Amino acid sequence: MNPYQRFAADYVRLLQEGKSLPHGSRRDTPRLALSADAPTVLIFSPHPDDECIIGGLPLRLLRQARMRVLNVAVTQGSNKERQAARFKELQGACEYLGYGLIQTRANGLEKVNAKTRSQEPDFWADSVRTIAQILSDNRPRIVFFPHEQDWNSTHIGTHWLVMDALRSLAPEFSCFTVETEFWGAMATPNLMVESNPEDVADMVTGTSFHVGEVTRNPFHLFLPAWMQDNVRRGSELVGGQGEAAPDFAFATLYRLRRWGQGRLENVFDGGKIIPSALNPDPLFARTRGS
Repeated sequence: MNPYQRFAADYVRLLQEGKSLPHGSRRDTPRLALSADAPTVLIFSPHPDDECIIGGLPLRLLRQARMRVLNVAVTQGSNKERQAARFKELQGACEYLGYGLIQTRANGLEKVNAKTRSQEPDFWADSVRTIAQILSDNRPRIVFFPHEQDWNSTHIGTHWLVMDALRSLAPEFSCFTVETEFWGAMATPNLMVESNPEDVADMVTGTSFHVGEVTRNPFHLFLPAWMQDNVRRGSELVGGQGEAAPDFAFATLYRLRRWGQGRLENVFDGGKIIPSALNPDPLFARTRGS
């Protein structure tokens, strides 16, 4: 018998078992205590659920580096009848993961896409001011947002919304930028971050709070497989072509740069791979950040 038959069948079995698991399980453990001056991390999420999907590094910044992670709900989805429900689901997910939550405005921003940026400049400028105010109020050390080719129109729109907001701020404003991927893979990631099984389980659980979305498409159950494929890609895209793969089961790929003096700049040459046991805090040292 083919020795890989059981290997493949076990994936199918686990997926089927996962479909019977409850959505939105509550956490009994207390929140992490953070210092009053803990650095702030902002996640600019195009949709409710993105805060969980790309959460490998934000979770580690919260749990290992003791940074304060705030999720910014850029939109609450395009279905107006679901926007209030999606925000309620988002509140449950953020509470579970230990994130704070910022609502851009009632029901979220609308028409966040490149077409609006090019064809409705006044409407777009109003949304840019909203994001710029959040950046100015929170003075984050790190901001997460999608890369410019993340396929989904709202993901791409969120990229340009954050970039335009950064450009609108005073030249002395600085922060680290971490671009994320989900729908469209980055050609040039420079950071691969391992997640341990506990963090992956929490990312899946957090995503499951978005009941209306995972009921129509159980993408929370595919999250571990996506993170396994990230190890395959990241081993060479980040580690170097032809290099040996690290012994990771799960990882997320990012592009880390720094915003300062009105432009993006690299903070290191080549790529970096961060094992789960290594505190990621030194990547964001104060001497290089805001």
